[in-house]
Amino acid sequence: MKFKLVTTGILALCLGVGAVYAADAPQVVRQGLMKKIGGSMGALGAIAKGQKPYDAATVKTSLSTIAESAKDFPNHFPAGSETGNDTEAAPAIWQNTADFKAKAEKLSSDAQTILASMPTDQAGVGQAVQTLGAECGVCHQAYRLKR
Repeated sequence: MKFKLVTTGILALCLGVGAVYAADAPQVVRQGLMKKIGGSMGALGAIAKGQKPYDAATVKTSLSTIAESAKDFPNHFPAGSETGNDTEAAPAIWQNTADFKAKAEKLSSDAQTILASMPTDQAGVGQAVQTLGAECGVCHQAYRLKR
């Protein structure tokens, strides 16, 4: 009986440690950052399309999130994280790291610039979405695996 209890405890501990490791894995971290950027772009897109009313707080939060996440994003591509955890990162990231980092920095910088001039209406948000969306598309073309 004690053997089963000890075995069950060890198994639970191992599963818990495995889950914590997976949550901290660079692939998981960068997927989380992409989800933040995607959610922010979605919020801006809804305003730009007139699906949601203009809301300065949403615009500010979304642009800030994009700027911060894009700036941090390149920090989560260490050697050895090319595969695993359903990553969609293309090998080109590790082959052309300088360009990859430059594209992320441009997205961050442009989001900060747009935030500094803060769009004040639906049309301004639409222009922001076009600018930032084009940058996302260029990076995804070069550095995201097509599935």
